[in-house]
Amino acid sequence: MKSSKTLNDAVRKQKKKSIACRRCHTHKIKCTGGQPCLKCRQADCPTECHYVNRDRQVKVHESYLEDLAAENQRLRNQLSQSPGFLTPREHQAHDEDVPETDADTHVRNPMLGERAWFLPYDPSLPPIHVCEAACTAFATRLRKVLTKSETTSHMPRTQYTTEATLMKMRNPVEWPSLPRARLLLQVVFRKVTRVYHLVLRKSTMDQLEEVYRKGNFEDPVLTCKFFALFALGEVYSARSNPSLECSVPGVAYYVNAMTVIPILPERPSLAHIETLLLLSLYSFFLNRRHSAFLLVGSAMRLGLTVGLNHNIPESKCPDPVERQHRTRLWWAIYVFDRMYGSKVGWPIQVSDADIFVEMPSNVPGDIHDDHTSDTEYLVACIELAKITGQVIDQVYSRKKFPESFLQREQKLLISLKEWCDALPPQIRLNRDCPAPKNVISLHLQFNQCIMLASRPILLHTLIQAQSSQSNEEDNPQPNIHQTLKTLSDACIHAARHTHSLVVEEWINGSLPIFGYFYAHYLFSSALVMVISSLLYPENSNDFALFEASFEILRAMSSYGNLAATEFCDNLDCVKQCLDEMRGLEGGRFQSNMSRVTEASNDSLAVIAPNQLGSFGNAVSGISEATIPPNPANDMVFLGESMEEFLAQPDLGFDLLDPSLTGAVDSWPNLSLWTT
Repeated sequence: MKSSKTLNDAVRKQKKKSIACRRCHTHKIKCTGGQPCLKCRQADCPTECHYVNRDRQVKVHESYLEDLAAENQRLRNQLSQSPGFLTPREHQAHDEDVPETDADTHVRNPMLGERAWFLPYDPSLPPIHVCEAACTAFATRLRKVLTKSETTSHMPRTQYTTEATLMKMRNPVEWPSLPRARLLLQVVFRKVTRVYHLVLRKSTMDQLEEVYRKGNFEDPVLTCKFFALFALGEVYSARSNPSLECSVPGVAYYVNAMTVIPILPERPSLAHIETLLLLSLYSFFLNRRHSAFLLVGSAMRLGLTVGLNHNIPESKCPDPVERQHRTRLWWAIYVFDRMYGSKVGWPIQVSDADIFVEMPSNVPGDIHDDHTSDTEYLVACIELAKITGQVIDQVYSRKKFPESFLQREQKLLISLKEWCDALPPQIRLNRDCPAPKNVISLHLQFNQCIMLASRPILLHTLIQAQSSQSNEEDNPQPNIHQTLKTLSDACIHAARHTHSLVVEEWINGSLPIFGYFYAHYLFSSALVMVISSLLYPENSNDFALFEASFEILRAMSSYGNLAATEFCDNLDCVKQCLDEMRGLEGGRFQSNMSRVTEASNDSLAVIAPNQLGSFGNAVSGISEATIPPNPANDMVFLGESMEEFLAQPDLGFDLLDPSLTGAVDSWPNLSLWTT
């Protein structure tokens, strides 16, 4: 009781001193207080009456502070036991009390910024979100690491066909002659529908014949569908026309289809959904990735309205071909959703838990695949798309997970290895004979999935190497933990194999000149080649692969490939950053860059796969004797270190400790918000 009275007396003795306004204090006159004070009102300057906020030191007894701290701790304990009583602000503060090593270091992608990354195009327009999983975002992070500059900003995307250009091409387009229409559809069947099930081949060809026989050219649904098919047929078979507003072949059919197609049909047909998917695929040839995302999103929601994600009873749809078409059309939407997310970084739009439709199966009587494509191939595509969606969700998401980041990496790589092992023989790459286009496309997506999952670790390893080199100048070799090196090697091997496959298509003349996806795969692998050549001295010739990729993208850009032009601009900025590194004096990275330069000067501009070996491992240190019978499928999982990583129990995943993530924490402005 006595101590309480003493505390009250001590507080009472602290008299609050009056504070004069700025004007009275300056003129050294007594201030009456108030807002405004009497003196300022008399001087006719009430707006100048401002007070300085002062935080004076108050002397109190130590026991008083201890009582306050104890009471504060009691309240914290009560709130922690009853989280439902926390306000939203207190919830946020409570979450921030989680130790940094648990909340960030072990769980989060080490390259993931604190906030989302936005890119302003114009002050009058909303900013554009740059997703973390996008390869262009990874290129920006790489440039920031190379230059060690906080002012490095994301490159704006300007190489795409604008709405103004499309509006200029809204003139009506005549249907092509019947022989030409047949040829264009055959191109689509060979180049597109063997990779994605978008239409029934025989039914679509029969529909085309009927349209020309009856002269039914006014039906908007058929016009949209066939114009979308004609656009894809032209872009895969024709050359650019520089005299047009847009030099990409087929754009006139695309514009007319986009003009005619209804945006919000209350009762959508399957033909409408087919058309949306066809148009979304063509949008990538115009480098209109956002349009493609919106179109496939519309197709997905319309598919949900007609129940494509459920098995339809036989009584509702007796035709087995139509039932199978519904099933495969839904899975095409699903594959597009995951595939687009892996290219640009958007989150998946529908959860696996909301899908109840069976996997594709063979149709009785369709022994010649007149309607549908290879069932086993489609199932492999769907399974790979599932893993791809998991990579986007678990590696590049800001959600909190119970597992550590490396535990999630392990599970993803195990899933990819199981996917490889389950591939039927006709879908594997065979070194003795050329692979079909759809099989090559599948394995390119597989390699991209591995790079997506592991390249944050690769870049993180480069940051560690830079940090150790700057802190320990006497030690020229960075101390890289074996597990991190194993994941980095997986990323590098996947990139080399992608490079080898794309270069082989280029040499054979079968690379789609206007194709987005091949250009994207080449760009993604080129970024990994740069890091590989810098990180490991024995991989210095990987820089030659980077330069070969640059040359192919530059050639595709000269033919009018808009995506290749964008990727070339990004790679050109990366090369400028490397040139800046060459100007630095001393250090392991400078000497390594000298070896890289010498190696690249002695290399061919474009390196053929037979010069790189089966995987593109020119200097990887992997001998031909160690390559398994199906190297393309198992290349990433070669070696005991990867097998040990995949078999390692959860107990050992504590590699990303604070001592290793200092370089990441030193990037306060690396967030992808740009202003």
